[in-house]
Amino acid sequence: MTQARLVVSSRQQHSGICKDIRKQPIDISPSCWDLMQCTAFATADEYHLGNLCHDLTSYGYVEITSLPRDAANVLVIGTENAAKEYDPGMIFFFREGSVVFWNVEEKTMKKIMQVLERHEIQPYEVALVHWENEEINYRRGEGQSKLHRGEILLNSDLDIDEVILQKFAFSNALCLSVKLAIWESSLDNFVESIQSIPEILKSRKKVKLSHADVMQKIGELFALRHCINLSSDLLITPDFYWDRENLEELYDKTCQFLSINRRVKVMNEKLQHCMELTDLMRNHLNEKRALRLEWMIVILITIEVMFELARVVF
Repeated sequence: MTQARLVVSSRQQHSGICKDIRKQPIDISPSCWDLMQCTAFATADEYHLGNLCHDLTSYGYVEITSLPRDAANVLVIGTENAAKEYDPGMIFFFREGSVVFWNVEEKTMKKIMQVLERHEIQPYEVALVHWENEEINYRRGEGQSKLHRGEILLNSDLDIDEVILQKFAFSNALCLSVKLAIWESSLDNFVESIQSIPEILKSRKKVKLSHADVMQKIGELFALRHCINLSSDLLITPDFYWDRENLEELYDKTCQFLSINRRVKVMNEKLQHCMELTDLMRNHLNEKRALRLEWMIVILITIEVMFELARVVF
């Protein structure tokens, strides 16, 4: 009797599940199967692109040279080891220390990252690199190329050179995002290192920072501010897109999707607050030093007066 009940219950469950599945729309369009992945990493402050190109070609990878001359500071490499057959594998290396993989199988990606390590200037921590990456799905299909609802569509009717240009535009924005993520992490670490100072000042305790320590922190802030506002393209659209409106639109839409402008604004506000705090500490230490010097002068004058009195009396 118990076994029969279990069989009936199991059939009822199965019937209910089947009904739920039939109620849900099933997408059997090709887009469900041909989705590929684009992954971006920021691994270092800078790359030696010339040496990297020579090293990669010696391993059998192919340099793609179809980009215009004004697309400087980028190396494009093709690979036969594509993750899916719908699109050839491609890698964009930006001199500023970022790399973007398009439809590259994971095993090949790891090999290229190992080769890349030999050509990095000021590499970042491996854990941070993989934590602050960007992943976005893309596919080839009909219609104008665009970024829509977090997915990139590349027009399947375009020739290979036009596809490379569009991938460059998307990669450029992804490169900025991962680089910004590294700087955001650096700023978070800096904020954590000074977050106790306001409470110490509030409780009238002594801040255990020397003048050299404060100057070092001010230097760190200015270096970070320089990277964000002067040495990167975070605040302006690169000159490459000025006479290429269709590519500029792809670049701007991707930057907007990745919230780059908002993130830069938040970072600059945080930097301004940190600058005010470090300036306060520097002024405080300068006042302490000036007060110490004044007391030293008073003591020296007092000693001189005492010697003069002793000479007159005796």
